[in-house]
Amino acid sequence: MSDYILMMISAIFANNILLIKFLGNCPFVGVSTSLESAIGMSGAALFVNVMASCITWMVYNFVLVPFELEYLRTVVFILVIASLVQLVEIVLQKVAPALYRALGIYLPLITTNCMIFGVAVLNVQQKHTFMETLVYSIATAIGWDLALLILAGIRERFALGKIPTLFQGFPIALITAGMMGLCFAGFLGLGQ
Repeated sequence: MSDYILMMISAIFANNILLIKFLGNCPFVGVSTSLESAIGMSGAALFVNVMASCITWMVYNFVLVPFELEYLRTVVFILVIASLVQLVEIVLQKVAPALYRALGIYLPLITTNCMIFGVAVLNVQQKHTFMETLVYSIATAIGWDLALLILAGIRERFALGKIPTLFQGFPIALITAGMMGLCFAGFLGLGQ
């Protein structure tokens, strides 16, 4: 049990998938303009990340490895992730149309979110068990969501401050993300 807790703390803070491993940057900067959109994207990314990691782990270990088709890993993982995103898109369109419209183009971007594909590959490369895959995928998604929500909150506060014209929008978001990465890098020494 303590190994799972350590894995979660490490994945959320010390080895944050976004700020330390730099996976999933595109939706991070794009959706972080509004806290409402960031919350919706966080939920969608969490769901897709956990489901994709678990399904890809099962497909890899029960189909690809026994039939010696490991070389198809990338194609299969992309197909699984794309299918799950389509499922999330259909459900959001029916259940929460306002959130679906708020997410706009960024919901389909989950399909190409490097974080989701990267976590699926990392689970296989690190030879995680199914339970480790589940814990790691939840923790990495929480870490990504945490970084996204922090940046969204900060960017909403930027509207109240005076930011030089040259730095408004994307530039200040990247500067802020860089500073957040430095803050999260402070956790790297923990647990050693």
